[in-house]
Amino acid sequence: MKKVHVAASTKEYDVTVGSGLDYGVLLKEVHAPCKLMVVSDDTVFSLYGEETLKSLREAGFETFHFVFEHGEKSKTLEVAEKLMIRMIEDGITKTDLLVALGGGVVGDLTGLVASIFLRGMEFVQFPTTLLAAVDSSVGGKTAVDLPNGKNMVGAFHQPIAVFCDTDKFRTLPEQTYAEGMAESIKYGIIYDAGLFEKIEKNEITDEDLVIRCVEIKAEVVAKDEFDKGPRHILNFGHTLGHAVETLSRYTIGHGQGVAIGMAVLSAAKLPGSEAKRVLSVLLDRKLPVKTEFELHELALQARADKKRHGDLIKVVLPVSVGEVVLKDVSVDEWEEIIREGTEKVSKIM
Repeated sequence: MKKVHVAASTKEYDVTVGSGLDYGVLLKEVHAPCKLMVVSDDTVFSLYGEETLKSLREAGFETFHFVFEHGEKSKTLEVAEKLMIRMIEDGITKTDLLVALGGGVVGDLTGLVASIFLRGMEFVQFPTTLLAAVDSSVGGKTAVDLPNGKNMVGAFHQPIAVFCDTDKFRTLPEQTYAEGMAESIKYGIIYDAGLFEKIEKNEITDEDLVIRCVEIKAEVVAKDEFDKGPRHILNFGHTLGHAVETLSRYTIGHGQGVAIGMAVLSAAKLPGSEAKRVLSVLLDRKLPVKTEFELHELALQARADKKRHGDLIKVVLPVSVGEVVLKDVSVDEWEEIIREGTEKVSKIM
């Protein structure tokens, strides 16, 4: 078991990573027993719900649970409202806890509710997917979607702790695990060429992978908790990825969308040999590297991106494996970058 300390400006906390974690014992070390609401989706709860509730009860917590249908389609204001109504019915107060047991959808929705219920309460993250472990469970970004855009309603609200049990990854479908690898590969491209090489050569364990990705995210968040500048590099591949997700009506997953975004931008901006490395590692992890959506449609979707200011969109462009830059581009420029990258992906492949 290892820990990474996250020193955000509003709250400091530890991310604990290991196998076979006892959630109740660990949570009791950071918060006195109280009422808590475990939030999960139907898939995760069927696998880990009862054992999680048992562990928490044995540690002295009074447990309640709220389960919703799995998938991005449930990350809505409607489901958030249903959760808050249930919390009122079960007598959850401001001094109690919310627990997010699941992947990114569960964590994002639970965190948003924690940020607004009774004007704010504390919550913890129990990520059960690789994607949530390396990315969405850390850093305090919370959100739900609107019909015309992903993560359009949200807040910054840090958890008081994150407990990542890597044993949970064993039950992940191959595609779901691959989506987590997409976010892990992202960290190598934007920040750590050594990490990218270890992933490329299959020379890193799940535990060490999560630890290194969380270390990188913690460093970035400590510099820019509220996403005003440096933190934008964490969005590499996301502007195009979110467009793909939205246009597919979320039949294409987040990690798949990000993989496409990273592939297209790498092909457009990196030297040929490095672009080939990126495409190869993505394809090796069974991730997509191109989309059939019309280029102009993809570019226009960026108008709904949260990084847009005026007529410009702030995008993350790779310089080399391990380094990226931020650039403001127009929608027309963005379309041309997508066009160039898409054409080069086909040639490289």
